[in-house]
Formats: sequence, structure tokens, C-alpha cells
Amino acid sequence: MIRLFVTGSGTGVGKTLVTAALAHQLAGAGKSVRAVKPVISGYTPETRGDSDTAQILDSLGLDHGGASIERVSPFRFAAPLSPDMAAAREGRRLDFAALLRFCRECASGPEDVLLLEGVGGVMAPLTDRETVLDWIAAMGSPCLLVVGSYLGTISHTLTAAEALRQRRVPITGLVISESMESPVPPAETKATLRRFLPDVRITLVPRIAGETPWRDAPDLTSLVGG
Repeated sequence: MIRLFVTGSGTGVGKTLVTAALAHQLAGAGKSVRAVKPVISGYTPETRGDSDTAQILDSLGLDHGGASIERVSPFRFAAPLSPDMAAAREGRRLDFAALLRFCRECASGPEDVLLLEGVGGVMAPLTDRETVLDWIAAMGSPCLLVVGSYLGTISHTLTAAEALRQRRVPITGLVISESMESPVPPAETKATLRRFLPDVRITLVPRIAGETPWRDAPDLTSLVGG
């Protein structure tokens, strides 16, 4: 099984768009795919149809039933905050060991590819002690770093990349997902990042409207490897 952890420089940068696009494209190419977003904040029964979990389910042609939701996002919190804060609002704590067990069970499945989407940015807190970076490192999987094209993204991107490299996490590629407001054309952001990350493949994803933007994303399958 090919395993890929999809992480980001922050929240709202397009991780789910990239995950769903990859799942859709790989399945269309005849690969069996499992895509999961184990931890999700801002999830309620009222918003589940518009959630990241729903986007992933839709990209694989799966229903929104309870079993499907549990299979994709077993650790769900209502408040749109970092997981540690969202869990605290409910008098709960994310069980990091249980999270790793779930992910490792996914990685032992029969599918050709596992896409594992994180939550928030690389350094988003999961518990009182662990961050998303601890999660990525514990999984031992290469990662795909998704970033925006907003003002400040270059610093955020380079900081995230440096944090990953300090933990010896291989970066298979960098996706710049065009933000709603970009101070310069995304191609200029790409050119700047290329100077600082010359060994990382950088791909642009333009701003895509509609309820299923992952259908219209450019081909990203070369970023998966294998």
C-alpha cells in the first residue's frame, strides 16, 4: 500500500480539496483508494453535509451514513477550534494512542493507496502534548504539504516545511491551492518558493468554484509516487 499524509501550513488552505481530488483521480485510474480524515473539528449533525468528511465520501462515491462517517472521521468535535480546544469544550480529550491505532489499521488494509488527511496546520495541537507533526512522524509516512497563496503564505510554508524536515518527514510535493485573496499571481508565489525548496515538486491548483471542486482539479496523481 502507498501511504500519503496530506497536511497543510494552516487551516482552510485546501487540504480536503487536494485529498478529495486525489481520491477521485486515483479511483478513476483504477486504483483502490481509502481516504480518511480521522480528526475533524467544527462537525455537527447540522453541518455534516457541507463538511470535509462529506467531501471525501462524495469523492469516493460513498454515502453519508453513520458507518461511512465513522470509517472516515471517527474523532469528531463540534467547535471549529484546534482539536485540543474543541475536545475540551465537550469535556473530552483526543486519545492520541487510539488515533494512531486507527491510522495503522487503515494502513494495513487491502487498498492500493491510503490518503490520510490531517487537521489544521502542521503544528496544530491535538492534545495537551501532541501536535499534528507528532502524528505525522509517528505514522512514518511521506507527506504532501498543501498551502495557500494569501499574503504571508511564503513564511508559513517555509516554516511548515522546516518543521517537517526537522522531524525527517519526507515531503513528496507541495500544492499551492489558490486562495480567495492573493496579493500576487500564484505563479509568482511558486517561483519564490522554488528558490527556497528546490528539491520539492510544486503544483498549482487554481481557485475552483462549485459544490464538488475536486472534480475539476488538475491531475495530481504524480504527487502520490509509487
